[in-house]
Amino acid sequence: MKRVNEIESCSTCIYRKLLFDKLSEVEHKIVNESRNEYLCAKGEILKKEGQKIQSFMYLRKGLVKIYKTDKYGKDHILAISRPGEFINLLSVFSGSLYNYSVAAIEETQVCEIKLSAMKSVIKSNHQFSLRLLNRISKMSEEMIAIQFDLNQKQVRGRVAYVLLMLADRIFKNHEFKMPITRREVGEMISMTTENTIRTLSEFRKDGIIDITGKNIRIRDYQRLVTVSKNG
Repeated sequence: MKRVNEIESCSTCIYRKLLFDKLSEVEHKIVNESRNEYLCAKGEILKKEGQKIQSFMYLRKGLVKIYKTDKYGKDHILAISRPGEFINLLSVFSGSLYNYSVAAIEETQVCEIKLSAMKSVIKSNHQFSLRLLNRISKMSEEMIAIQFDLNQKQVRGRVAYVLLMLADRIFKNHEFKMPITRREVGEMISMTTENTIRTLSEFRKDGIIDITGKNIRIRDYQRLVTVSKNG
């Protein structure tokens, strides 16, 4: 990771309102003096499973995948994080080591704040602590909902679910460039790369989507929703 500090102060950050807008001037100074911004290349591993947790990290630009690697060396994607999300929030206070890895899907910029500084602010600002707990709860609920929904579906339903998630949650557009490979889509839905490719091809033949290289255009959104629900 390359250090690239672009922002002079947390007070000018566009993501300040997510959590930090209720901090006092002194608390802002504590956070600001304990942070660094980093630029990460596509494919670069930001955090490795088993690595010591020493910072509070959120995503400013780009996309990252959160994943675990099984004993056979196969990766299983748990989530994709977009700008404005706190990447390690679910585990930052639960233990001393990461129980998952984080890698950049595309060129990515992250901001890291020393964990000791965050703990200091949490102790002094109850309103901030409550907002942080609320954020953790929402992230937990979302991850549980995604995994539960995927486990209820067959291959077509799972692939449709991922396409809708990318369109609605990540890009907020029916046309987008796939940020992950077909293999990674398979990792995310616990399916083989071959099944994933075949299903995408079926969607194209059925007139549900257009595929041009990595570019996806959803032609029939409602039909894709139906496949996701009934798959």
